Amino acid sequence: MSVASASLPSTNSNSLPQSLAAAAVESKEHNHRLTTFWKSVIIALTIAGILVTMNQVFFWNLFNMAVLTNAFLYMLTACFVPIVFIVQPLLKATGGERPGVPWYDVLFLLAFMGCAGFFAFHGVDIAEFGWAFVSPASATVISYIFWALIVEVLRRTAGWIVAALALVVSLYPLVAGELPIGFLQGITYDINTLAQLHAMGSESILGLPLQTAGSVLVGFLLFGVVLQHTGGADFFHDLSLSLFGRYRGGSAKVAITSSAAMGMMSGSAVSNVLTTGPMTIPAMIKSGFSRKTAGAVEATAAAGGSITPPIMGTAAFLMVSFVGVPYTQIIIAAAIPAFLYYLGIFLQVDGYAAMHGLKGTRKELLPRFITSLISGWPYIAALGLLTVMLFFAGSESQVPFWVVGLLLVIAIAKPRLKFGAVEFRDMMLDAGKTLAQIIGIIAGVGLILGGLSATGVALSLSRDLIALVGESVVLILIAGAIACFVLGMGLTISAAYVFLAIVMAPALTALGVDPIAAHLFVIYWASVSYITPPVGLAAFAAAGISKASPMGTCVEAMRLGAVKYVVPFGFALNPALVAQAGPSEILVSTLFSIVAVAAIACSFSGWLLFVETKLPVVLRMVLAVAGFVLFLPDTSYRFIAVAVITAACAMAYLTRRSKGSDLPGSSAEIASGEAPITASRH
Repeated sequence: MSVASASLPSTNSNSLPQSLAAAAVESKEHNHRLTTFWKSVIIALTIAGILVTMNQVFFWNLFNMAVLTNAFLYMLTACFVPIVFIVQPLLKATGGERPGVPWYDVLFLLAFMGCAGFFAFHGVDIAEFGWAFVSPASATVISYIFWALIVEVLRRTAGWIVAALALVVSLYPLVAGELPIGFLQGITYDINTLAQLHAMGSESILGLPLQTAGSVLVGFLLFGVVLQHTGGADFFHDLSLSLFGRYRGGSAKVAITSSAAMGMMSGSAVSNVLTTGPMTIPAMIKSGFSRKTAGAVEATAAAGGSITPPIMGTAAFLMVSFVGVPYTQIIIAAAIPAFLYYLGIFLQVDGYAAMHGLKGTRKELLPRFITSLISGWPYIAALGLLTVMLFFAGSESQVPFWVVGLLLVIAIAKPRLKFGAVEFRDMMLDAGKTLAQIIGIIAGVGLILGGLSATGVALSLSRDLIALVGESVVLILIAGAIACFVLGMGLTISAAYVFLAIVMAPALTALGVDPIAAHLFVIYWASVSYITPPVGLAAFAAAGISKASPMGTCVEAMRLGAVKYVVPFGFALNPALVAQAGPSEILVSTLFSIVAVAAIACSFSGWLLFVETKLPVVLRMVLAVAGFVLFLPDTSYRFIAVAVITAACAMAYLTRRSKGSDLPGSSAEIASGEAPITASRH
């Protein structure tokens, strides 16, 4: 099953971690609502939505009509949002439901399409005559219906918590001028004007998030789905096996690299776990990893998808509008932190394998690297072409559609790949469900943007936050990390990002933090909730596969993903790590950061790589502190930290020489996969 097919229900409930994990697992089961007729409806709506988007992106102006931006966005929602009413039930299924979509969901579907169609038809009137403030009675009534349906769509796609927050914030302008709390006071609106602003204004449902979705996100999400359905997922897994399968802890290293590749295609942590986890987690357990560690490795690797270029999570695309830079610049900025994150996981897994004497798979049982590379050249070429065209093509919005076309041609022409009408149908079905979820969430999250923007409170919140921390960058980063994490527990990353991009990011930039670094900081800390108790969506989903303790898996995932907690502070204080400096400074900062990640990874794993010995607690603490200091831009601190790390390594080496090797067999034997397995599955 593809990532796309799992992604829609994966964030449907936010009440308890257990229910979230259960919902994620249920997403792999058959949906009784999707009869042949309703599958056909989803595919038809998906194709229509893609064509509407391409008409706007490529400036086709079909039927000699230039479509205004607001009319295009209404048409986009009319195509994709109704799919949510088809796929997602009003309430959680209790068993015994009849196949197909119930009559009331059909009414919701038709009502939404009618509202969106009405606004699209009157797009020029809305823009020219200011219907967002003064509109005909019919438009006002339809605004109420549109507003209510968007909240319901958000509830079905992102859960009760996100929908309740969006509803409260969208109603907030009704009482903003009467609240006794100073920093929450703002402009007050009457209910009719507020409904019009939300439905027809340019800063609410049709605000920056949905504008970004229409111009950039649809194409990239489509590319990810097509890449998977044309064999990309299998290729990257085989390539990972051929590269790392024979080394110690090879099964976990394969899980890390294949999840990183999958993350580039999906950007969804939970669906990534559900797609690669059934293959990688049993393989890790069989090779000697404990059930808890196997689940944690997969969850931690999958959680990096939302920060891995070139196809990152939804929030990264929303940065395009909030920061006002091309997506290519965000790709460049996110590259070094993503590399450091996966490097940290990789090194910790290597240390775990060394401590427990875990060998890899015999070379003759693995795919051959050259054979895998040759058979999968179209997928490497597609990613390479996508990256190159993003930097050199005139419009980054058009790039993914060109590459999608190339992939489809290759899929049809490739002899060993079966890609006919059935495969195309399944691909479009998955694309429709994925796009419906994302666009539904983004449209609903726009209500948060609309409520805060209409009242003018967003700016005052940033000012008050700066005053509260006394203009201290470190304190505001800590406060921001806590706020991002807390919101990330209950909201989707995109919802948490939109809220904090309005409130927190301006405060960070006002204190001198680079704008791109500030927004990436918010995304990183919002996404750590995927592996952190008490929610830990990805970790709970992985625990369901590994049959380990969900909370234990979360704690282990936190340890493996320790770099994700540290790196954001590093690039917030040192913008060179997000490529916001000169080439020499970027290179030097990256080299120091690699050493820092290695030190932190050794500290958390308890194994000193290259020296190949266990670390005492004191040296582990020394390496952790010195590793963090290395992220700072101050040169004197860096050299002191390097000296401390060197001294710690020397002490560990001398201790090892005096006591003898800690390894169960020589390091060469284990690295090559020839040493016996001595690990216990604890």
